[in-house]
Amino acid sequence: MYKFEIYKDKGGEFRFRFKAANGQTMFASEGYSSKASAVSAIESIKKNASGATVDDQTTALA
Repeated sequence: MYKFEIYKDKGGEFRFRFKAANGQTMFASEGYSSKASAVSAIESIKKNASGATVDDQTTALA
């Protein structure tokens, strides 16, 4: 099961990481000064990510 994990870093900021079913971290967030801000960012991702596009910037130029 995929999941978000919220944690506090060594500097005291709240961060989250998104983990795959196998436990591997797929991505991690920036630091937030409040837990509410980290939770809000997670909710925004959950709400808006289904329509996200892929911007492949590795395409070779002619």
